[in-house]
Amino acid sequence: MRVLITAGPTHEPIDPVRYIANRSSGKMGYALAEAAIAAGHEVTLISGPVALQPPRGLSRFVAVATADEMFDAVHANVAKIDLAILCAAVADFKMRSIEPRKIKKDGRSKMTLELVATRDILASLRDRAKKFLVVGFAAETDNAIENARKKMREKNCDAIVCNDVSRMDAGFASDHNEVTILFCDDRVIKIPRATKSIIAARVIDLVTPKQKI
Repeated sequence: MRVLITAGPTHEPIDPVRYIANRSSGKMGYALAEAAIAAGHEVTLISGPVALQPPRGLSRFVAVATADEMFDAVHANVAKIDLAILCAAVADFKMRSIEPRKIKKDGRSKMTLELVATRDILASLRDRAKKFLVVGFAAETDNAIENARKKMREKNCDAIVCNDVSRMDAGFASDHNEVTILFCDDRVIKIPRATKSIIAARVIDLVTPKQKI
């Protein structure tokens, strides 16, 4: 099976030395890539900036920095895939315009940044006409299951993996996670707290073709 996985954060430049980012470490996405390789799948990994080495056995590795770069990389690699797992924590907003020089404080007590929405990668795949399966991720801090289910339906995912990133013992930057997988046929499967490697192996097992989504 040909699997595309996205991982890590994106960095949206403000000026040559600053950027907007989030707490994603990329560990979950890289664990998914390792699990998919171990299961015998052909894996393309598209990664934002992380402090991790690409797993051995990848068919292709694409390093990106911004949401726009990740959008373009995903669309450049979906033509011949069977499954897309969009695990990356892609920025929802970016600067309307990037300052060409470092912004100086110059005695100011505050500064306003004008942001615009980034292109939505997950939503952009909704009209794929079932050419491949799409599994999204929902990192939530409140009403997690309700918000994840809404995201799955609005973006026409086959399944979505929901995790609570407000916790300190799981989620962003942690080696552990605890997730709930929601399927478009209304199945709900909870995977209790475990290492991200264990979680990833279970997710891959559940969303690959032998399990009908």
